[in-house]
Amino acid sequence: MKKLKVLALALLCAAFSPAKADEGMWLLQMMQEQNLADRMKAQGLKIDIASIYNPEQLTLKDAVGIFGGGCTGEIISPNGLILTNHHCGYGAIQQHSSVEHDYLTDGFWAKSYQEEIPTPGLTFRFVERIVDVTEKVNEDVKKGKVTEAETFGSKYLKELAEKELKKSDLKKAPGITAQALPFYEGNRFYLFYIKTYKDVRMVAAPPSSIGKFGGETDNWMWPRHTCDFSIFRIYADKDGNPAEYSKDNVPLKSKKYLTISLKGLQEGDYAMIMGFPGSTSRYLTESEVRLRMEATNVPRIEVREARQNVLRKEMAASDKVRIQYASKFAGSSNYWKNSIGMNKAIVDNKVLETKAEQEAKFAAFAKEKQNADYAAVVGKIDEYVKRVTPLRTQLTYFTETFRSGIEFTLTSKMEALQDLATALQKNKKKDVEKAIATLKEAYADIHNKDYDHEVDRKVAKVLLPLYAEKVPAEALPDFYQTVKNAFKGDYNAYVDALYNNSIFANEKNFNAFIENPTVEAINKDLSAEYAAAVSKKYKELADKLDQANGDINLLHKTYVRGLCEMYAPTPKAPDANFTIRLTYGNVKAYDPKDGVHYKYYTTLKGVMEKEDPNNPEFVVPAKLKELYATKNYGRYALPNGEMPTCFLTTNDITGGNSGSPVMNGNGELIGAAFDGNWESLSGDINFDNNLQRCIAVDIRYVLFIVEKLGGCKNLIDEMTIVE
Repeated sequence: MKKLKVLALALLCAAFSPAKADEGMWLLQMMQEQNLADRMKAQGLKIDIASIYNPEQLTLKDAVGIFGGGCTGEIISPNGLILTNHHCGYGAIQQHSSVEHDYLTDGFWAKSYQEEIPTPGLTFRFVERIVDVTEKVNEDVKKGKVTEAETFGSKYLKELAEKELKKSDLKKAPGITAQALPFYEGNRFYLFYIKTYKDVRMVAAPPSSIGKFGGETDNWMWPRHTCDFSIFRIYADKDGNPAEYSKDNVPLKSKKYLTISLKGLQEGDYAMIMGFPGSTSRYLTESEVRLRMEATNVPRIEVREARQNVLRKEMAASDKVRIQYASKFAGSSNYWKNSIGMNKAIVDNKVLETKAEQEAKFAAFAKEKQNADYAAVVGKIDEYVKRVTPLRTQLTYFTETFRSGIEFTLTSKMEALQDLATALQKNKKKDVEKAIATLKEAYADIHNKDYDHEVDRKVAKVLLPLYAEKVPAEALPDFYQTVKNAFKGDYNAYVDALYNNSIFANEKNFNAFIENPTVEAINKDLSAEYAAAVSKKYKELADKLDQANGDINLLHKTYVRGLCEMYAPTPKAPDANFTIRLTYGNVKAYDPKDGVHYKYYTTLKGVMEKEDPNNPEFVVPAKLKELYATKNYGRYALPNGEMPTCFLTTNDITGGNSGSPVMNGNGELIGAAFDGNWESLSGDINFDNNLQRCIAVDIRYVLFIVEKLGGCKNLIDEMTIVE
């Protein structure tokens, strides 16, 4: 308890303490405690901080939520209209696309509620309430109900959340769940009550030539000209409660939505972003940064690049494959390029040197305070890094290859093969029938509409030998012995046998097996052997790493507590963990290197300058060229007659912030965040106020595309727009 009180004191800030002005993904529930209002107003905030977050009333917080599984979205109309990024909606757009209805290429525009498309599996989640449960956790530790180390575990946190929900007035509210999470590496704990809506429908999406303009080439780059948006709508039951899809559901009557500003922006203007940043690691030591570079980023880069080279070629050769793999490729490519950029930025921005300087300062602080825990903690973290580096490296190569690279047999239901073998041996008819039913689901899971067996065969032929080349023999799943012995080391021959002859290779083989299942057939089957070997080796590697981790969570807890104490009274924000955060900054240009200046905004002129009809990443639709030629921009143009596209701010963001609303000093929507800049991809580890920029699509470009290219004046009319 004493240590936690020290941290609480350290987190209280003097409003005028020096700090990197725009660093920090701040907790809404701590804004008052950390006296952030004065700092935000000094940078240009005009509204009261209580209108951003106040547990007693509706605020801007209530217009922002989690879109899907890993993005942010905001409500922009009284009727549940959601704005998010195109790349966030990409999976849904791809889900609804086919060769006959290619919404990826052509875009999609619903002119009425009746035309909006239900999207099974897509959800939108609001944060209903936030509660500090730090004292409850500390009390559980004090009473011996849980160890300090166990407070980081999902088991304890899940039980805590369930217990608190049962005691809450929200326990019977439709769609409500609870989640407890540690912050400041376990020095604080908060409980989030989440309301989930499950009927979310696709409303509008620009063609990929607009929503993904620049593709891989421009990803993480500035200048940018991507109109990265899509629009969806929440539906609820007649009472406004979350409900499964029903034709009787109605558009949600939003309890809070954002006003949209067409007033424009100037350099220096205040910018505020609210969203759900996924993960940062600002409190890593120098050795842990090296661990990230070598054991995570390098394996990810190598495996994804090999897979993407195959996919790129196959997608270019077939529209069917292009649509099937569009979302998969985009997801893979995004953090492939991020990992490359991060490793480069760590070196270019001297992050390792900065971390070393911080550790030297911390050592002096620990000595001054005569704190033995502080004095020893960095050395203990360094020892941890030495232990885990080879294991972390192997596990990254493994997951990238077998859990996200090769898709064949990638289903937990494959384990039913062994259940079937046991049932057959024991001659238990009911168990046999159950196992067969599960295997039918497994076959459907593998051979789904977004899977191409021949494409995956080519991926496997590349990745299996690559994995063997990169890891020691003890990290190889057992099926590699089959490759060596039965196929004389010929990976191509093994893969062909696996993809041609195994039970799950095709419908003919599968049906033949199901009609006459035998233990012998299972024992001889390559897919059964492959799936079992992959599952076994993953557990083995994960268990070894878990054991090697030791008490790393407690070491981080000590280190972060010490750093917060050392930097007091300057406030420090906790690392991102996909919970709602606020960042504030300003619209600002930057100078990436000597002799180069990037202005803070781009225009449609840049789209035309980048046009390349022979490069699918830079194709410009005829309709957009027509609008450009006639300057038919309506009320969305700049005073000089140009059409704004994207802009830069100094806001602190990361993955998960995609789709987040960018608001001005009045809390009005001026854009949607969608990317960071190449020069600062080390920002998740070390924020650089001079280089780090958030790239956002200008809301005026979004509305221009919706109205003038999409013809959806109906959507414009339901928004509240100020000029």
